[in-house]
Amino acid sequence: MAQTTDSPGPTRALILANPASGSHSPELVEQVRQLCASYLEGAETHLTTAPGDATTAVRRALARPAGDAPDLVVAIGGDGTVQEAVQALVSAPGAAALAVVPGGTGNSGYKMLWGERPWTESLKAVLADHAPGGSAVPRPLDVARLEETGKYVYLGACSGVIADALLTARTLPLTGRERYARAFADTAAGYLPYPGRVSVDGRIVHEGPTVLANVGGGPYRGGRYLVLPDSLLDDGLLDVCVVGGDVTADDIPRLTLNAGHMDHPATVYARGRTITVERTDGTRLPLEHDGEYQHAIGSTATFQVLPGALTVWAPAPERP
Repeated sequence: MAQTTDSPGPTRALILANPASGSHSPELVEQVRQLCASYLEGAETHLTTAPGDATTAVRRALARPAGDAPDLVVAIGGDGTVQEAVQALVSAPGAAALAVVPGGTGNSGYKMLWGERPWTESLKAVLADHAPGGSAVPRPLDVARLEETGKYVYLGACSGVIADALLTARTLPLTGRERYARAFADTAAGYLPYPGRVSVDGRIVHEGPTVLANVGGGPYRGGRYLVLPDSLLDDGLLDVCVVGGDVTADDIPRLTLNAGHMDHPATVYARGRTITVERTDGTRLPLEHDGEYQHAIGSTATFQVLPGALTVWAPAPERP
């Protein structure tokens, strides 16, 4: 873990939530607001109204005069809500730190920081236990920039079967991680690899049939699938895991539950500062990042690491 930033605790919070999300809970939003209000000088809630609204809300709040602007942004995610907050925070370095409360389908962005700890424990640590020696600290994390769209990637990006599973998930009457688990299994059944190529810092590491290529970022997708088990969040590098066509897509959900795909000879794992994922037949690359399907992407996605570009509240490092 990189050295954490010495900083006083937060004083004012902006709380973000998406009421259009299938996992939205007004009760959860109110619990978060009350907890923040009990510790901070100010706490306000913004319910998003459209895609991109969370980004706009954070930018407007951070542009307020000193003393009125938030120094803490609490994103109740949904990894999609979290990544919208990230767009604004990376563009305004040092203005505020991010705290994540799990409130979506996979909640991988929360899990990569806090594991399975209840959100009440983690948020209380941010609000009340941030003094030196406390259990929560602001931590600078690496993010990636997707060059083709200019968007910042917080959790990670994945092509192939994991991306297309997001489309399947929209059709299922389930919630939480069970929804994505079912969608992943249904999508993987009979899934055909696409013709792909992956380059790391200009060096081709894979070319041929591709089931998925995951770039990140966080180790988990869908809150439980350990696709990037060796990923570090602050080493200044992006990890990429490519699973080739010699692995049957039906086996991917089972293998990635415990990182069993890492032992397969068709798996390539590499690190670098710039990673390019391509579909070599010229058609659209099936791609998602941070739980959002990228419909507008073409046949190529290029990711550039931005070391330490985002400050998040995270558990303090364990003392030796």
